Amino acid sequence: MQGGHYKDSIECIKVLELLESTGAGFHEIQAVRYIWRAGRKTGESKEKDLKKALNYLHRKLEGKWFYE
Repeated sequence: MQGGHYKDSIECIKVLELLESTGAGFHEIQAVRYIWRAGRKTGESKEKDLKKALNYLHRKLEGKWFYE
């Protein structure tokens, strides 16, 4: 069950499934997920979610987490 922070005129899950079908990997998909919800999830700041997205991209590119 998805939280309201993933609902929009286009559902986040549909976008993530499309990305997966075009060859996007786990880390890229996770980054998009956090960008999508940035500033929408109760109790999570936009900055925190954007840092999480950045962290997944950094792990993909460098093989390690930027933020621990």
